[in-house]
Amino acid sequence: MLDQYAPAAVLLLITTVVAIIVLFISRVLGPYRPLSRKLVPYESGMVPIGPANRRLPVKFYLVAVLFILFDIEVMFFLPFAVTVREFGVAALVVMGVFIVILEIGHYYAWKKGALEWE
Repeated sequence: MLDQYAPAAVLLLITTVVAIIVLFISRVLGPYRPLSRKLVPYESGMVPIGPANRRLPVKFYLVAVLFILFDIEVMFFLPFAVTVREFGVAALVVMGVFIVILEIGHYYAWKKGALEWE
């Protein structure tokens, strides 16, 4: 029964070994001159201002979650478009209900101001 997982285990083992080898070779053959200036974290070549751990507004997370939610829901349209002729009118009714629920959620997010960017 576990022999079904053998190819995945071998692939995992090979990729781990290759990653370790690449890291080792780059460390041995590549230049390594750690200077205090090179070890400082930076953003776009700029000297950092303030602490690295700043609090972000919840708005960023809300926009990300809404994007993922609506993006995943839209992914269901492709299988529907491929199989719509096989299922006929029943598929159209189910997809119509799905689109209505999707748009109710979209309308709710819009009315709550979740889609506004300040």
